Parts: sequence; C-alpha cells; structure tokens
Amino acid sequence: MNKNTVINGAQSVTRVGKTAFVAVKAGIKYAAQQPHPAKLMRETFEELGSTYIKLGQFIASTPSLFPREFVEEFQGCLDQTPKLPFSYIQHVLETEFEGRPLTEIFASIDETPLASASIAQVHAAQLVSGEQVVIKVQKPGVENILYTDLTVLHWSAKILERFVPKIKFASLADIVEEIKTRMVREVDFIEEANNIDDFLNYVHSQHVEHVTAPHVYRQHSTRRVLTMQRLYGVPLTDFEVVKQYSKDPSQVLISTMNAWFGSLTMCKSFHADLHAGNVMLLEDGRIGFIDFGIVGQLEPKVWSASLTFMDALQHTNYQAMAESMLDMGMTHRQVDTHALAQDIERLFNGVVLADPQKILASNPADLNHIMLDIVTVGEQHGIRFPRDFALLFKQILYFDRFMKVLAPYTDIYADQRLHMK
Repeated sequence: MNKNTVINGAQSVTRVGKTAFVAVKAGIKYAAQQPHPAKLMRETFEELGSTYIKLGQFIASTPSLFPREFVEEFQGCLDQTPKLPFSYIQHVLETEFEGRPLTEIFASIDETPLASASIAQVHAAQLVSGEQVVIKVQKPGVENILYTDLTVLHWSAKILERFVPKIKFASLADIVEEIKTRMVREVDFIEEANNIDDFLNYVHSQHVEHVTAPHVYRQHSTRRVLTMQRLYGVPLTDFEVVKQYSKDPSQVLISTMNAWFGSLTMCKSFHADLHAGNVMLLEDGRIGFIDFGIVGQLEPKVWSASLTFMDALQHTNYQAMAESMLDMGMTHRQVDTHALAQDIERLFNGVVLADPQKILASNPADLNHIMLDIVTVGEQHGIRFPRDFALLFKQILYFDRFMKVLAPYTDIYADQRLHMK
C-alpha cells in the first residue's frame, strides 16, 4: 500500500466523519427550530462544500426531478468559497508539473486569486514566453472528497430505495449516477480544454465573427491545472462601459446569442453556464466566452422541439405547445395532447402576465416560475424533461437578464438579426 493510498483513505474517513457531524447538527437544528426543509438542506449543503454545492446546483437546474420548493431554494446555492492561501495552490502546481521547475513555465504568478469557487481557484500569470494567462488550479483534495461524497450518496440512495420503495423519486441511485458522471467531467480539466477547443473549432470553421474563447496552452495543462490565454474585457451587464466599446449594445447581445444558438447543433456540447461572469465584451470589440466547465448536450430533436415551443408561445398556439412538449420530453405512456393543451392554456390564463406573447420578455423570476409550472403540467401528463432542457431554459433566463441591460426597448426574439436555427 503506497503513501498516497493511505493519505486518501485517511482523508475519506475524516470526510465521512465531517459529513455525519454536519448532518447530525442539521437534524438537531430542525428538531429545535423547525426551519423549512429546503432552506435547511441548502444551508447544510453549503457547509459541506464542493460536492454538495454542485449537487444543490444540479437540483436547481433539474425541475423535472425535484420538488418545486427545493428547486427554487437551491437557485441561491452559491459556488463562491473562501480563498485558499497561495501556498496550497503552489503545492498543486509543483505536484502537477513534477520534474519541471515552475520558473521554467511561468515568469510570474499573481498570488492574489482572480476568483475562488468550490472546485478551483483562478490566478493570473505570465508565461516565460511572455503571454499573459490565467491558471485554473483544482483545490487540494477536491477529487478525493468528490468520490467519497458520491459513494456515501450512492449507498444512501440504495438504502432509501430499499426501505422506502414508494418514495416519489424511486430512481435516486440513477440520479446520483448522473450527478457523478457530470461532476467527474467537471474536475477533469482536460475535458474542459476539449470543450473550449471544440467551441473554437466551431467559431473558426463557421466564420462566426466577433466571438472567441481563450486559447488553451495544452503543454502547461493537466487534469488539475488549466492554463489559458487571459482575455481582457467587461461583463455584458456593465452597460455604461459596454457603450464605450460599442455604439449598438443590442448588436453585442445578438452576436452573443447567435454564436451560442449555433453551438447547440454545431458543437459536441454547449456552454451551459453563460452568466454575466462567463461572457465578456473584450477590449478589441469581440465577445469572449469563458469557463466551459459546465456544458450540456442537446439532441437535435430537443432543440427543434424547443424552437417550435417558443414559436407556439409567441403565437398563443397551445396545441402546438403541447405537441412540442411531447417531442422534447420523455414518456413511456400515451399522452392526450388535446388535454395537455387545455392544461397549458389554463396555466397561462392564470399567470399574472396573461399575454403569452410577452412571457419571454418578462423578468427572470417570473420566467423561472413559469418554467416550473410548465414542467409540473408536463409531469402530470407523464412527460419528464431531460436535464439538458432545463440547462437550455436556464440559459434563456440568463439572456433575458442581458436583454434588460443591453436592449431594454427591443424585442430581441423578433429581431431579424437573430438566427436561432
């Protein structure tokens, strides 16, 4: 048995002990204060760290699998975590580039991080060859914690399924397996590098103008360290600064959306987390997509059905909306699309924003509630939506926020410059 195995084993035992302690503490708090279960679970997950934060984000983006109150509560599950001392980061770098002195790779590394999330910390640096880069460094112990936590979750799910066979989500073990597949990819930075290169290949081959992503320095990257070109710019939500870079902010948004919509069918995967921190207007006028750690994969038929659904929504065609929901979802039983259409109509007639044509221009909170309502109606008819549909819809919500800033008086979805197909 080697030293690393012993260390990992000890860390796993410690992790299980901490998980048990936090769970017991949460149980005592529930018994004493009776907080809402969803709120208590979110707070507990955030205390447990990386794996559980990601699990919370999975719950938030999967309304077809979890109760509404949990989906809404976990919308606020933040991925920001305390910054680690640079000595920890330096240790990871030295381990990953063992046999190569860091001074032969980096001329300098800024010890103050640009960002710190649950899985990784990002630092600015300069290569010895002169290029300005950012280094995404996986935090120590993250992978071992991930596997330990997922093992605990897997066996917990198995026990629940055995002793509570009639629970609503009888496929808990399958859900954990899905989470494991996605999270293992997220801690493999070679996978993220592949996602970036795939997007750049699409941009170049399709002559997509004004959009780019950071170049990856493969020779200085590993599973735990990702070295990328540093892009300089401002978030799209900083309207005053965006106006200094572009005479037409709405065109910036349209270029962003066109590039993303094209990637849905032209790339192996699509960027599924393009919020304000992950898309920038660069100093040279281009739009930069960054952080490809969270991606989705969309079957062409799902995207086609989604387009049909949005078109039907604009034209208040409930029957077409019902048929497209059936095409984009999954079901093992016969669905009465006429009855489904009637339920959708009742849903929208009950919405405060009674005009369905204005739904896509409503605020993000309203859109999120509407998405949950649509998913609920679908479930009542035996339709379960694939998770990547939820990621797709979440991105539409992000775009809606950009619209409020960059094109508040423009109907972007009716703009002839926008190409969604």
